[in-house]
Amino acid sequence: MRRFLPDGFTLSLIATVLLASFLPCRGVTAQAFAGLTDIAIALLFFLHGAKLSREAVVAGMTHWRLHLTVLASTFVLFPVLGLLLKPVLSPLVSPDLYLGILFLCTLPSTVQSSIAFTSIARGNVPAAIVSASASSMLGIFITPLLVGVMIAGTGQGGLSWHAVGSIVLQLFVPFVAGQVAQRWIGGWVRKHATLLTFVDRGSILLVVYTAFSAAVLQGLWKQLPLPVLGGLVVVNVVLLACALLTTRYGARALGFSREDEITIVFCGSKKSLASGVPMAKVLFAGHPLGLIVLPIMLFHQIQLMTCAVLARRYAVRREAQSKLVASTLRR
Repeated sequence: MRRFLPDGFTLSLIATVLLASFLPCRGVTAQAFAGLTDIAIALLFFLHGAKLSREAVVAGMTHWRLHLTVLASTFVLFPVLGLLLKPVLSPLVSPDLYLGILFLCTLPSTVQSSIAFTSIARGNVPAAIVSASASSMLGIFITPLLVGVMIAGTGQGGLSWHAVGSIVLQLFVPFVAGQVAQRWIGGWVRKHATLLTFVDRGSILLVVYTAFSAAVLQGLWKQLPLPVLGGLVVVNVVLLACALLTTRYGARALGFSREDEITIVFCGSKKSLASGVPMAKVLFAGHPLGLIVLPIMLFHQIQLMTCAVLARRYAVRREAQSKLVASTLRR
């Protein structure tokens, strides 16, 4: 029976969602949690930079087949799914909500959680760092273009260079700093692998709490009738399931290794809430913004919960395979 029970990390995620629903952070507390989340993410990238060898980073940057596969999933597969599934799924929600679904399909991948889940699942972390970061950077340009193509009659505004600066400052700078410091602390970080696991999972819990708190305070449980909200959940689950299955079996069909498959699954199936909300304010002036961003708010939570389970399963399988190989060698 133990194999069917949720692990401690999944239970922690559920508890975090419940805490945000009943005790959402707001005001000064929300600002404090946002700052703490930024620190945790920066620390995560610093530790990854200190742990990863320069040879592994170069290998991650040159893995162009994997990066093209992730970008194709993010900016081609998702928009196609959103348009193809519209006749089937749009009756479950209002027109404004499905407009939000189409907008969700154009967004870049998450960065922090994609890398964290790839690390937990023992995938190709260097490639995940490069691929997820590239998706986030390119999304600043590609998302407005896709919105213009997919959604007729929406206003389009300028691009936010501040977002580019934020990505560089929060992700690349700590990672480079970790690479520089690797000479002195690399061995210590690799020896204390539990520290990196703690930061991985802790940063995810912080993201879940702050994001879900914001959704609750914006009236997540009050804006919509329960049947429509249920329909939106169904639409998000179907969209995520299609993306996860396509990336998983597509990676295998293309001959990628198990480590690369993990990276493609977790980087290619995600959508960024952090990028989505600021972009929505620019691209959907005059539209009901709350309904436009609600799909990505829910999708964000669903993808974190689902990927937490998948990452744990991948990790368990990888550990079992390692033990089997070690046992065979001893014989």
